[in-house]
Amino acid sequence: MPLISADIARIANLARLELGALESERMLTQINGFFDLVEKMRAVDTTGLLALAHPVAAIQDIRLRLRDDTVSEADDRQANQRNAPALEQGLFLVPRVIE
Repeated sequence: MPLISADIARIANLARLELGALESERMLTQINGFFDLVEKMRAVDTTGLLALAHPVAAIQDIRLRLRDDTVSEADDRQANQRNAPALEQGLFLVPRVIE
């Protein structure tokens, strides 16, 4: 279902945006173009296909390049908390937000 100019004006109002006539028309064209693309993608029959973790996996074997989880810096809690306004038992104290 394509959007109309009134829809763009309502969305702009909700987002507190001031769009001129040209901007509004451009947004209408772009958003409707996006919806057309989504409809084309929905029309493709994907029954029986497995989802891919990564698009390149369809053409080659892919491995994630993750680094080893190792400690790279010393734990210096006192230096890290030096500028804290309030501490208790080594923890930051913050104002209560939810009562």
